Amino acid sequence: MRKGKVALVTGAGSGIGRATALLLQEHGYAVVLTGRRLEALEETAGMAAEGGGKVLSISMDVADPDSVAAAFRKTRDDFGRLDLLFNNAGTSAPGVPMEELTPEQWQGVVNVNLSGAFYCAQQAILIMKGQNPQGGRIINNGSISAHAPRPHSAPYTATKHAITGLTKSISLDGRAHNIACGQIDIGNALTGRTERMEKGVPQADGGVKPEPLMTIDQVARAVLYMDSLPLETNVQFMTIMATKMPFVGRG
Repeated sequence: MRKGKVALVTGAGSGIGRATALLLQEHGYAVVLTGRRLEALEETAGMAAEGGGKVLSISMDVADPDSVAAAFRKTRDDFGRLDLLFNNAGTSAPGVPMEELTPEQWQGVVNVNLSGAFYCAQQAILIMKGQNPQGGRIINNGSISAHAPRPHSAPYTATKHAITGLTKSISLDGRAHNIACGQIDIGNALTGRTERMEKGVPQADGGVKPEPLMTIDQVARAVLYMDSLPLETNVQFMTIMATKMPFVGRG
């Protein structure tokens, strides 16, 4: 792994994004923390390890292409290159039957989970193809939902299916520019949004059951591993999950 790499993490103000950004910084990466809430990003920056890489916080809305372009331009201006994009930012709609969702709720998820990932990938590619040495890596945060959806999750599930297509397209189109792209599908990582799983969440059979969880630092280590490989090698798809969650088998 080349020392002094530069990474940009979306959704770095909490959860998986925060944990991953801090682990990368601890391992010597210069890390650009992005998210809508600058105060949350500054909180993440305050947790950075002494002796690690530089940290830069930039308020960015992934659903706004102009905001995305400005953040990547600032990254290039400050660091001169970009080696890793972790497309992590995501959102979901209320857990109600799909016929009850409003067009605004649907579009809000699409704007962040799909369009946001696309806008960020575009800007990353523009930097990576033009830098010397050329190339870099893009890791998209997919989801086990892309393979086995939960009840009442149509917008989230649909966008995560789409992320898989985006990952494959980036992988193909990036080959000529030494850009690798992989996807990490995460299941039941403990964050503020998933704490409820310990008490019980709806199951496919109509019941409600508690589910096992794993710590987010395991996800961060998986991302670090994926980027530790030389650009000639790629983890195309990785699934990391709580071992006993109801994913493999019939629930």
